[in-house]
Amino acid sequence: MKKTLLACALLGSLAATSAQAATVVGFKVGGDYWNADTEGTFAQKGQAQQEFDYSSSSQGSIWVAVEHPIPLVPNLKIRENRLDADGKATLTGDWTFGDRVFSDDVTTASNLSNTDFVLYYELLDNDIVALDLGAAYKKMHGSFRVHQISPSGVVGAYAQKDLSDGIVMAYANAEVGIPGLGLYGFADVMQGIDESSVYDYQVGLGWQFDGVALDTKVRVGYRDFNFDVNNFDGVTANMQFKGYFAGVELVF
Repeated sequence: MKKTLLACALLGSLAATSAQAATVVGFKVGGDYWNADTEGTFAQKGQAQQEFDYSSSSQGSIWVAVEHPIPLVPNLKIRENRLDADGKATLTGDWTFGDRVFSDDVTTASNLSNTDFVLYYELLDNDIVALDLGAAYKKMHGSFRVHQISPSGVVGAYAQKDLSDGIVMAYANAEVGIPGLGLYGFADVMQGIDESSVYDYQVGLGWQFDGVALDTKVRVGYRDFNFDVNNFDGVTANMQFKGYFAGVELVF
């Protein structure tokens, strides 16, 4: 988290000179429905990574952001991401995970749910171009669970590794709009710094409907979350969730 705060402080000098900064306190709340395909491998440290056949599943994100006009103080966004998928595999030999040795048929419940804490500055904010830059801390709170399956198909003993560490990430969000139409394109990118092979990005199109008390944004696009780590809470993994999403954001 110290790295996150330092990165945001460095961006403060840019934010202080931006003539497009917010002039009043504003709030954003939103949510996305994400139909994601999942693929990847994982193992505990010291073991060969095992590939699992995952089924597609629905995922989701909700977020809230607070923007203000105070110089040098970053804006805040908190986003909760639910990411879980079930998979299966047939092992070719003994495979140790947690405190158990598995063989033959196994299943997994892989949960990479996480919370993003984002500190950012509005460098541009007008009807044509908007640009936010900052830093984030992605706090993992999921787990990898493996179940043994008997020859008759009965679910047996299991072992689980919890994920509770976090990842310091660079953050950028950009929007390019067409004045008068409410149509805009957007890109939202998070790139790992201390875990450089971890990234989380989304690109798409949105439509903004202006209201008296609030504006409504409808969004569709494509999102890709890649979790490629070595000895992260005692686990090595190369997991990927990717697919199309749709969502709504309310701007107060």
